[in-house]
Amino acid sequence: MSRGDTVHRDWDARLARRTHALGGSEITAILALAGATDVITFSGGFPEPATFQAGTLADIAARLIAEEPGVALQYSATEGLAGIREYVSGRLATQEGRAPGAGELMITSGGIDCMELLAKSYVDPGDVVVVEAPTYLGGIMAFRGYEADVRGVPVDDAGMRVDVLADLLAGGLRPKIVYTIPDYQNPTGLSMSAERRRALADLALRYDFLILEDVAYRELGFAAPGLGPLGPGTGAPPPSLWSLAPDVVLQAGTFSKIFSPGFRMGWAAGPADVISRLVIAKQNSDQCAGALGQRMLEEYGRGGHLDRQVAASRALYERRAGLTTDALAAHMPDGTTWTTPAGGFYVWVTCPDGTDTVALSAAARAEKVAYVPGRPFYLEGAGAGASQIRLSYSRVADDLIDEGIRRIADVVKRAR
Repeated sequence: MSRGDTVHRDWDARLARRTHALGGSEITAILALAGATDVITFSGGFPEPATFQAGTLADIAARLIAEEPGVALQYSATEGLAGIREYVSGRLATQEGRAPGAGELMITSGGIDCMELLAKSYVDPGDVVVVEAPTYLGGIMAFRGYEADVRGVPVDDAGMRVDVLADLLAGGLRPKIVYTIPDYQNPTGLSMSAERRRALADLALRYDFLILEDVAYRELGFAAPGLGPLGPGTGAPPPSLWSLAPDVVLQAGTFSKIFSPGFRMGWAAGPADVISRLVIAKQNSDQCAGALGQRMLEEYGRGGHLDRQVAASRALYERRAGLTTDALAAHMPDGTTWTTPAGGFYVWVTCPDGTDTVALSAAARAEKVAYVPGRPFYLEGAGAGASQIRLSYSRVADDLIDEGIRRIADVVKRAR
């Protein structure tokens, strides 16, 4: 055989066994629309680019590169630069009433990095991990990537059905990790009640499992009267699980929704023993979060710019959420229901029985509108999510929301 001969090699046959459970095509499809200009896209959980303070960030970057090249352009400690850890610790103390202790905080490359590091460090094949049903696609992928036995617990208007989880635990289920998004959940937009948070923390203490608390949207509660821990006039959520039970909770945070996803900045706060294992895992993956991004976030935050950005973002997303639910009421066929978010990016729509939202997604794309079908947010089986869709209103211009929902409604109506 000469070097010029072409030989087919079946590389897929050599894939590691764990890759067969990864999935990921849904997130790939969502990200593929990140720069789309010819489609009204309700698909991705993207922040509105108008919230990015580009001029301020350019000034900070120029100064840091000129004055601190040995820090901003260099590797950092795996757990993060001391300055940004101090800043994040202070922010948590202000907003959640508790500061991480020594060794209880690290800087991650976004929230998904924390999930991957936890799964890599603590999940053996066959270990049980409980998630909400439905839940964030990336969470399912992170745990399945390490061959976890992922189980779903249903949600309702008050968040995870902790009573259902309690019954499963009483019946012998022994999860190693329980993953939850208690604030303005992805994909439903709903939040866990304070009573259920306390009950979940009690179960973790009793049955000795770790709660992974994803707080990606916690700061994006819509306006409400009064003074809450997120500041004056904000719809502050109940106490975080981490603040309630720091010994059994790992909090995964991200600045991607409130600062900029391009920097890939997040944090992990939890028991020091757990954080130390995540630091080791990160040393063996991407080594450290980017130092320039860390310093820019610190300077931006200490200058008060992040607080102003978050306040403006809340008002913007509240307006767009209202426009979206108004459009659903005006255009969707009878029998359609949807959640009314009090924060975050999402409305969860349940179409009339018999609607196949996966099959209809291509028809929607032909009408130059995009959404995410509900099925991938569930574990396989029983056809869960077949008639549901997730709508993200965060990056859809105000004047396009009604038209986009009308197009989706027309596609659903034609299929009936």
